[in-house]
Amino acid sequence: MALTPRLAQFAAVARHEHVTRAAQELGVPQSTLSRAMVRLEEDLGVALFARRGRTVALTPAGWTFLRSVERALAEVDRAAESVRADADPAAGRVSFGFLHTLGTETVPGLIRGFRADHPRVRFQLVQNYGEAMIERMRTGGLDLCLTSPVPDAPDLVARRLDEQRLRLVVPDDHRLAGRRRVRLAEAASELFVTLEPGYGLRRITDALCAEAGFTPRIAFEGEEAETLRGLVAAGLGVALLPPPAVPRPGVAELTVTAPRAVREIGVAWLDGHPDTPPVAAFKKFLLSRRGQLLP
Repeated sequence: MALTPRLAQFAAVARHEHVTRAAQELGVPQSTLSRAMVRLEEDLGVALFARRGRTVALTPAGWTFLRSVERALAEVDRAAESVRADADPAAGRVSFGFLHTLGTETVPGLIRGFRADHPRVRFQLVQNYGEAMIERMRTGGLDLCLTSPVPDAPDLVARRLDEQRLRLVVPDDHRLAGRRRVRLAEAASELFVTLEPGYGLRRITDALCAEAGFTPRIAFEGEEAETLRGLVAAGLGVALLPPPAVPRPGVAELTVTAPRAVREIGVAWLDGHPDTPPVAAFKKFLLSRRGQLLP
């Protein structure tokens, strides 16, 4: 770390082979640059320059060191250009996470609507379950995420955007298939297919079943809602799911009258973290869609 501030100075002296001209390029006093090069050699324990009056020439060790320094400085330049490009108001980058169940229509519609006014903004998209996205956001991998339930944590800011009714999905030859509405307690004896523990929809399913007075018996735990819908059609069990993007044959989808079966969908981001202009613009756009998020 002590070497890092002097790398650009060393490269300038090596390029000019002259301390005074390098100092003029860097805008520092010649004496300051000379002392910095002496300290650099002392820290490394090796001579980097052969001094000849006002000029200098690299030693073999100096040439070896210069090649690595030039690569390091080039990498720093690339990193600086990358973060500047990501923050560009017109063509920057937004890292956005969302649930699998919102990927078919909701998120494509949001991006299409946003890009109507911001056509050059780039998106880095991550599709995952809520807890994984929040953890990724905490480690700097996401700017914001669309998730359910709306998280409640001291390091997050979360805003509710909409709610989505959940349906009891049963095989089309099920005893309840001819019904339009059902109380969830009427499915207490059924096997359920659900998402794995840790998924928001699984927590909601468990909570609604508990409110209805029973603990669901689990036949299968998966990672994707449409897979569950297919397994319901195959007769493996029943499921509480959001509406499908496209109606699926082989199942009946029943409105749950009690308890009130909905999931809240919201957007979350880390508290206290400044937004780049493109992230701020997309966040404003999402908040403007409150109550109109879902197709």
